[in-house]
Amino acid sequence: MASPTILVVHNEVDEAYDYHRIALAGYFPGCLECDFPAGDRPDLEGVDGVVLTGSTAGVYEVDDEPWIADQRELVRELVERETPTLGVCFGHQIANDALGGRVEHVGTTHRLVAVELASDPLFDGVEPVVPAVHGDAVLEPGEGMATIARTDYYPHFGTRHEDAPLWTIQFHPEFTSDFHEEIETDFGWTETEYSYEDVTAHRIFENFVSLIREAAGD
Repeated sequence: MASPTILVVHNEVDEAYDYHRIALAGYFPGCLECDFPAGDRPDLEGVDGVVLTGSTAGVYEVDDEPWIADQRELVRELVERETPTLGVCFGHQIANDALGGRVEHVGTTHRLVAVELASDPLFDGVEPVVPAVHGDAVLEPGEGMATIARTDYYPHFGTRHEDAPLWTIQFHPEFTSDFHEEIETDFGWTETEYSYEDVTAHRIFENFVSLIREAAGD
């Protein structure tokens, strides 16, 4: 495989916060992109891997955001197709929700957090300090989803499907110090003993590309 064809499914509903999903797509040069809340529905033929981005919407807001029901169906199709998929923040939540898990609003976290990472190829070279900005949490993982990351306040901070190539993470690997002022302005920020110098979470995107290649037999 020369360069895998990666589809980034954008989920942000408020253009004021577009910077996070734009930053994420920037880690996959030449990727396909679709704006799911705006009505885009992807053609999965020829797609080697999929990334589900974050959103300021909640998966339980389906009455106000009917596209969420469609994305649940998309997740189930990706699992059935065994298409390598990475869910980030809202993507973590919708994937687990689609497979029968439980997601609820638990209060906002906006800080660098220490995380316990399982031995998984997605986390190769990733230091155990990551940027977290979220208000919802996966309280019960979906069917077939095993926990691969946890924090002191969040037991299911990352999950992986036991059979399909589906990985999900609550944190934001795309957030670096370049976005600190915007994040603090938009969501607030809690200082801790950690700094962005401790963060190598962006390696997750490189690792995901390697996992796509591996799935294709490269």
